[in-house]
Amino acid sequence: MTIETLRSDMVAAMKAKDKPRKEAISSLVSAVKKAAIDAGCRDDIPEEMVDRVILKEMKTVKEQIDTCPEARADLKQEYQFRYDVISAYAPKLLSEEEVKAILTEKFAELLATKNKGMIMKTVMAELKGKADGKVINQAVAELCK
Repeated sequence: MTIETLRSDMVAAMKAKDKPRKEAISSLVSAVKKAAIDAGCRDDIPEEMVDRVILKEMKTVKEQIDTCPEARADLKQEYQFRYDVISAYAPKLLSEEEVKAILTEKFAELLATKNKGMIMKTVMAELKGKADGKVINQAVAELCK
């Protein structure tokens, strides 16, 4: 996903007077800009950074949905709408089977050590943004048994 795609979709939502959608995309754009400024690449934002920020925002909204009180159905519905909009832009993550295949293919000698901490450190550097951390952790735990 590129920042330009997000911006053009935000403009389209503005023109369609779809305020909730515009606000959801706008929050994504501002989060990407902030991450780019923090990383020192304000003008040329790489796609990996945009994808990483989208996944982070998606996780944040998911936590908001999970912690929202049942009495606030209106707020929960708003969070769910934001989650749906953001997830449409999120990159497809690897499944547990795909993660296991990558681990056994690329990191076979590292898995033989059974040192879960060292394995996770190395694997996370490779798979960050491509798979969920929980999925990677579960796969490593199963392969270290």
